[in-house]
Amino acid sequence: MKLERHTPGRVSLGIKLKRVVWNLTSALLFRPFITPVFRKWRLLLLRMFGAEVEWDANVYASVKVWAPWMLRLGHRACLGPEVICYNQDLVVLEDDAIVSQYSYLCTAGHDIDHANTADSGLITAPIVLRRGAWIGSRAFIGMGVEIGENAVVGATASVYKNVEPWTVVGGNPAKFLKKRIIKENK
Repeated sequence: MKLERHTPGRVSLGIKLKRVVWNLTSALLFRPFITPVFRKWRLLLLRMFGAEVEWDANVYASVKVWAPWMLRLGHRACLGPEVICYNQDLVVLEDDAIVSQYSYLCTAGHDIDHANTADSGLITAPIVLRRGAWIGSRAFIGMGVEIGENAVVGATASVYKNVEPWTVVGGNPAKFLKKRIIKENK
């Protein structure tokens, strides 16, 4: 998957209308159903709007998804409480990837190299969390970022560059802290 930035152009009327319908559906039929009993109901709604979501994934009712049709969740992937998934481009959580509470996944921004940022074009790039990646609470993941397999992003970290597999990063901007070694339970 190419994670490079691109300019999608104006948001079409069709997408705007789809977003209106999604926002109404989310407000009336997704967000009010807060208990785990309704987990599959929420997944069904996401699927109805084009998300590719495995049935054993979990998306909390308080999650805000900008465009379900740009969301892919693998087996046991999880978007935790109050996560904001601003996915104007594709967001992929592979199997067992977890995004903890209050985190922000942001696939869009503006081209700041223009003199007048109000006139600068929208740019987007996908976000990919590889198998077993874990995003800590209140982390920010920027557009075009790939979090490697079994990597950990510490709480409150801001990630603007790819994170290598089996590493732990933290801070703002996120920096390498250590290699991740999983110890066996005895």
